[in-house]
Amino acid sequence: MKKEITIVGAGLVGALLGALLAQRGFAVTLFERRPDPRRAGFLGGRSINLALAERGWHGLRLAGLAETLRPLAVMMRGRMVHALDGTTNLQRYGRDDSEVIWSINRGRLNMALLDAAEAAGAHILFDRSLVAVDWDKLELHLADDAGATSEHAAAVVIGADGAGSALRAALTQTIDLRERFEPLDHSYKELEIPARDGGFAMERNALHIWPRGNYMCIALPNAEGSFTVTLFLPNHGNPGFDTVNSAAAARALFARDFADAVPLIPDLEQDFMHNPTGMLGTLYLQRWHLDGRALLVGDAAHAIVPFHGQGMNCGFEDAVELAELLAGAPDDTSAVFAEFERRRRPNADAIAAMALENYVEMRDSVADAHFLLMRALERKLADLHPGRFVPRYWMVTFSRLPYATALARGEIQSQILRELTTGKTELDQVDLALAARLIEQRLPPLRA
Repeated sequence: MKKEITIVGAGLVGALLGALLAQRGFAVTLFERRPDPRRAGFLGGRSINLALAERGWHGLRLAGLAETLRPLAVMMRGRMVHALDGTTNLQRYGRDDSEVIWSINRGRLNMALLDAAEAAGAHILFDRSLVAVDWDKLELHLADDAGATSEHAAAVVIGADGAGSALRAALTQTIDLRERFEPLDHSYKELEIPARDGGFAMERNALHIWPRGNYMCIALPNAEGSFTVTLFLPNHGNPGFDTVNSAAAARALFARDFADAVPLIPDLEQDFMHNPTGMLGTLYLQRWHLDGRALLVGDAAHAIVPFHGQGMNCGFEDAVELAELLAGAPDDTSAVFAEFERRRRPNADAIAAMALENYVEMRDSVADAHFLLMRALERKLADLHPGRFVPRYWMVTFSRLPYATALARGEIQSQILRELTTGKTELDQVDLALAARLIEQRLPPLRA
């Protein structure tokens, strides 16, 4: 008899997990509070674009979806930095086109994952919101849009229902998760640069960024030629969402700070006033599971800010690791959930820290001369000492090394870079012999 698994949430992580578990012979049922996007249309408005990196592609390859999704993804070679005067400069992510990230539409990706889950044998019920859980019976109480209620007896339940997780809320009624949410004092608003004459209005193969110190604007390409634009501002200040609170104020801000983007955003005022303002923050839990009955994964366990483009990739990594652990010990979910948390929580904490650091880098450092010198030296040392001095961004984005490893080694490497560049303005002023000694002393060879 197949082991039964119930998943709450059929978004990106839930659908991938459902597909991977069904492929391994589990009897999977997913409940999703939203309607089926393949029939009702994807409900967008926020966080439409995602950055797909190697960790995410790995999960999609295991689900058999890589070739299906490749045509829907747009390659981004690096950050196209837009200066105040309108000039641009491409800062590559990697050495060449083998080291890139990919912009992909959330709705299309979610629909492909739902198809894959169903094709593998998973059963998905839409318009089902989790209302409560009877933990003694492990019975889920659900409601549809019309208010009709139903019950579902679960053997094991996994919460993949996002940062506002209903399963997490139900768990807090019976155990202390030691939940802590740290809001960022910035929020975001999404706008759009439409396709122009059937093509892209800017360089298509880049993540465009307008860094302005304490705030910024970014734009990610879509396969059909448009760009999803995201404005990040402090909640309070000048500028801030409390002062940029009208169509006229939004127009004035863009005319002053993002002037080269203004002609490309024809519906600037309308989008600014009608699209919701998104909150940003980091979720920390000291406990992810209830013995062998329930487990939280993805954003339900460790939501992070989006500035490293790793939220989805980290969630997909959760799904891959959990599917492998469950396949190895399907009858001991208590041990599996404990081991999953032991492996994944340090990595979730590490990427949360790096995502917060990357916001400062994106909005400020990419336009700083000393930062650019450090990045140039980083590339030089990576070429001279392969396998030992490895850029943190490469470890996070182009490999599947543990995030905790990337964070720890990255801190050592940043200290070396700071020591070598203090008082320097040009790369040829750096003592490469000293660099070699520091690397030999502080960085053991990296083991994949």
